[in-house]
Amino acid sequence: MTDAPGASNSAAGTLYVVATPIGNLDDMSARALKVLSDVALIAAEDTRHSIRLMQHFGINTPLAACHEHNEREEGSSRFIARLLAGDNVALISDAGTPLISDPGYHLVRQARAAGIAVVPVPGACALIAALSAAGLPSDRFIFEGFLPAKSVGRRSRLSLLKEEPRTLIFYEAPHRILECLQDMESIFGAERPALLARELTKTFETLKGLPLAELRAFVEADSNQQRGECVVLVAGWTAPADEDAVGSEAMRVLDLLLAEMPLKRAAALAAEITGVRKNVLYQAALDKQKDH
Repeated sequence: MTDAPGASNSAAGTLYVVATPIGNLDDMSARALKVLSDVALIAAEDTRHSIRLMQHFGINTPLAACHEHNEREEGSSRFIARLLAGDNVALISDAGTPLISDPGYHLVRQARAAGIAVVPVPGACALIAALSAAGLPSDRFIFEGFLPAKSVGRRSRLSLLKEEPRTLIFYEAPHRILECLQDMESIFGAERPALLARELTKTFETLKGLPLAELRAFVEADSNQQRGECVVLVAGWTAPADEDAVGSEAMRVLDLLLAEMPLKRAAALAAEITGVRKNVLYQAALDKQKDH
């Protein structure tokens, strides 16, 4: 049962969020084809792109543009009006699962607020496809979407993720992939395991897993690897094996305790909380005081 906030509107149509192929057209599901054929209207990110997909599958359902600009203006209201009138509407993106680094959530949010049922029709998604074949830990991961285009902003964002323990997943434009890998190597370190998933499900699909320095060199040496749609996965940070190492989280705990109690007591309590040895934390606090 699909819920919606507030009172549901039984007279309204249904908004279907439909995944489409990211490359290989054989990945279009039978359910997606049926939904796209049966709805009254398809809300598409780029109608010029989507019409070719519809023509390939012989789907004649009308298309209407639903991109970020017109969503923020008047766009969503057109679709909400159709839905409230009882029409079923399908939302699609240019490729893959809608709303993953794509516009569209404004329409979904407004539909749910109006009590309109929103039903996902799952299918291809580049980040999940890449993760499934990466050989990196997949029990916990974070998706960061596209990094800032400028190196200063990109390095700043990467620095915030330097000690993130979960597998990191990014989308990147082909003309920035080399610069992105260079910045990742600089921030995360040359030996951090990573994988480039490029042109997934397409003719020139590449899945290359190497330490960041080697992966950067691989892409730098082959201009073909600087083309197409890219997903970059980076292994999460692993705490140093050295039991005497004091990580940023242990120091944060220690700093909070030092603001409330004497050094010796703070070091003892921080040791209980973090597992770092008391005398190591004590010395770290002394060293920090010297620096200041």
